[in-house]
Amino acid sequence: MSSHKGGKKKCLKQPKKQAKEMDKEDKAFKLKQREEEKKLEALKVKASGKGPLATGKIKKSGKK
Repeated sequence: MSSHKGGKKKCLKQPKKQAKEMDKEDKAFKLKQREEEKKLEALKVKASGKGPLATGKIKKSGKK
C-alpha cells in the first residue's frame, strides 16, 4: 500500500561546469578590468595617506 515508486534518484553533486574558452576580446577586457582595479587601489592608498581635506583655520568662539 505504499506509494513509493522505484527509479533513479537525483544526484546530490552537480556536474562540473566546463571552462569556457576565452577569445582575444575577452582576454583584453579582463586585462583592462584588472588594470583599472589596480589604479583604483593605488588612488585609495594615496587618498588615505593624506590628512583631513578641510585644512582651514581653527575656528574661535565669539566670546570674550
